Amino acid sequence: MTEVDPTTIHRVNHEIKRRRLQVLRVVELTPRMRRITVGGPELAGFVSLGTDDHVKLFFPQDAAQHAALEHFDPSAGKGQAAMPPMRDYTPRRYDLDTLELDLDFVLHGDGPAATWAAQAKPGQYLDIGGPRGSMIVPDVFDSYLLVGDETALPAIARRLEGLAPNRRALVVVEVENGAEQQVLQSPAQVHVIWVLREGRQDNLVTTVRQLEVPAGKLYAWVATESKVSRRIRKVLLEEKGLDPDYVKAVGYWKADDSDEE
Repeated sequence: MTEVDPTTIHRVNHEIKRRRLQVLRVVELTPRMRRITVGGPELAGFVSLGTDDHVKLFFPQDAAQHAALEHFDPSAGKGQAAMPPMRDYTPRRYDLDTLELDLDFVLHGDGPAATWAAQAKPGQYLDIGGPRGSMIVPDVFDSYLLVGDETALPAIARRLEGLAPNRRALVVVEVENGAEQQVLQSPAQVHVIWVLREGRQDNLVTTVRQLEVPAGKLYAWVATESKVSRRIRKVLLEEKGLDPDYVKAVGYWKADDSDEE
């Protein structure tokens, strides 16, 4: 077996397991973001090594979907009958000593995840699966450029918290308005630019285009609406001249054609 160099970007696969966890706490982070802490004995052995890992959350809507979830094989992939709606979420924090997992939900209205999160109360249950694996980005860079909307905040916050004090990070986050801004903690030197949709004059693409990219060896990470992520990646590669090996841009959600920026 080939040994992986821990100082390079690499992927680690995990055992895929479904866990039924109980809601322990619900905290309002902002008017539109709610942190739900789940936990219990089945969280034992949970692992999330990458700051942008994803777990699958299941939201059964009827008796048939509840029954299908009981017999769900997370390693079998798609095609299993009567499966409930599923959504991917970043583990914001987990603690195997207290068997707790924090998940941050954007309360954006309709949708199985947002609808569940809006009514979640201690004592309820949530089924999760994964993560399937982790993309490990070791802290070997001088600077970091982290770009996203509110759906990316859990991953951005995890990355910032794990940086060394001698690192620099430039963070650009788009949120609805000033009330949605969060305090982002980090040992590193961090500069945050908030892009507000309410009465806005700029968007993420134009803001990134106007940036002065941090000096030194740089890792850039982008997560927002799919089309917007592709545009920002193009700006970073073609206009800012970043190394494509150190630029990761992903779509966390897809807008309707009418919502395209």
